[in-house]
Amino acid sequence: KNTSFICLCCCGEGGTGHIPLKEMPTVQLDTHHMGVWGVGVATQKVNLNQVPLGRDTNSLVLRHDGSVYHNNEEKNRLPANSLPQEGDIVGITYDHVELNLYLNGKNMHCPASGIRGTVYPVVYVDDSAILDCQFSDFYHTAPQGFEKILFEQQIF
Repeated sequence: KNTSFICLCCCGEGGTGHIPLKEMPTVQLDTHHMGVWGVGVATQKVNLNQVPLGRDTNSLVLRHDGSVYHNNEEKNRLPANSLPQEGDIVGITYDHVELNLYLNGKNMHCPASGIRGTVYPVVYVDDSAILDCQFSDFYHTAPQGFEKILFEQQIF
């Protein structure tokens, strides 16, 4: 397999990024400064200039308040005593149907689904939030059947 990784540090007033997904990826976030943030998956049609994401059918995201949104509907929520705090590691897995969340390596058992089509990882920050995104060399072992994001490549 040809594999690649990217490490992205997001900080300051607004910011987003996306990379095409292949296979069943895992992403981990290290929360450094709590502000407004979100992480999940989105199609290419998502409006990256309108945060929070999860307002339309083109994104499925965990928001900083522990809610998971898709199509402006709360699909699930982290348990109240498990909201990410500064320094926590948030893990995300996506198997092309279901998004699952992990906090400091522990499965939060709050799956969410509903997005359709080709999706990309998406991260946004606002209100001085700082997140480190780890797409490989994870702090916690990825769940069985998941690995770092594999990038689609065209060979001519």
